[in-house]
Amino acid sequence: MSAPDQLLVVIDPVARRMDGESVRIAKDVLCAGARAKICLPETGKEFARALARRGRRRPVVIGDDRALLRTVGLLHRERELAAGGPVSVVPVGSTVSLARSLGVPTSTVAAARAVLDGRVRRLDLLVDDSDGVVLGGLRIPAASPARLPPSSVWTTCRTLVRTLSLAGPAPTPALRTYRLRVEADGVLMSDLDVPVEDVSVRSRDGRAEVLVRGTGSGSPVRAEALTVTVSGPDFRYRADEVVGGPVRTRTWTVREAAWGLMVPVGAEA
Repeated sequence: MSAPDQLLVVIDPVARRMDGESVRIAKDVLCAGARAKICLPETGKEFARALARRGRRRPVVIGDDRALLRTVGLLHRERELAAGGPVSVVPVGSTVSLARSLGVPTSTVAAARAVLDGRVRRLDLLVDDSDGVVLGGLRIPAASPARLPPSSVWTTCRTLVRTLSLAGPAPTPALRTYRLRVEADGVLMSDLDVPVEDVSVRSRDGRAEVLVRGTGSGSPVRAEALTVTVSGPDFRYRADEVVGGPVRTRTWTVREAAWGLMVPVGAEA
């Protein structure tokens, strides 16, 4: 049996707790089609140790989007993501939208068969300056209503009286905004003097698509670049399913076709 037919199947503990039946089905399909070593890590360290000791076995993770992100991130930090062969995932869990968007079936049997009989899809990777990875996209931040400050009982009573005595439309919730400097390949897209509602970045065909929405009436600012740098007062960002920060500056760089993912043969390129 050749090396590509040897699998290291790492079953995420969350998947085992949430849907043991789907895990069993996936394991049965994989073991019937290839020589598979099954690992049942309980902690993040055990998960990393299992991947590090995979040898020539092809890594397969049974779990949700966070398990997929953890796998790709660990292989990237080992500098074995490009040369170490494709990654495979059988989505099991409550959050599998990222895997689906990358072309992996959410059906347990179909995803397991894609591991055995599928093809390798080469995908871009966004890598930040702290060695974090983004598979799908990131946002800084999504527009959301501002939180009202806590008030005392007396303030609440005064507000109630004022509301009852003055008829008028309900106020529109304010949007949380950031003062951010956004640069695409060194070209300024937005500076600190412009309130920003939302910044989104997504890699496509070897370039990062950047979209900056401000609070003014103008159209969003768009750009394509290899590197995107955001700086300003402490800000948080959502990279796929993971919230990062707060940071004052962060740079993301596109790595074209940096990793491979097993998808069904008929999946869209």
